[in-house]
Amino acid sequence: MNTVMKRNGHNTFPSFFEDFPTKGLFDWLDASGIGRMSDNPTLPKVNIIESGTDYKVEMAVPGMKKDDFKVEIDNSTLVIQAERTENSEEQETYSRREFSYSAFRRSFHLPNTVESDKIEAQYVDGILKLLIPKREEARQKPVRTIQIS
Repeated sequence: MNTVMKRNGHNTFPSFFEDFPTKGLFDWLDASGIGRMSDNPTLPKVNIIESGTDYKVEMAVPGMKKDDFKVEIDNSTLVIQAERTENSEEQETYSRREFSYSAFRRSFHLPNTVESDKIEAQYVDGILKLLIPKREEARQKPVRTIQIS
């Protein structure tokens, strides 16, 4: 199979590394563990930021309380779920409602390069933030110059 791509007007072959930074590091799974769910409008949106020492996961979940969340590690899967029960006496009639997450579950497959026992979480201003440190051997090393003899 000869797959050729155009890049900057030149023919190139696709590279394994083109999708490398995001491919497979955090696989999006729905609650049943099947399929990609990043475009599902009923699930909170997530940002994943990688640095040399850790990953930061930010999930936009306005209107929740920190006690509404349950964050667990199941083998190598990070599971974030929340459930908020609404008081039937306080229910309002909405003309339009776009950010109501009364219950959701997001699952992420963690790479084996993280320290899963050192994950930290906080909920501030409608954003659930997780800090997932990398193992020492997986951390980015500084550039080292090698002398040529």
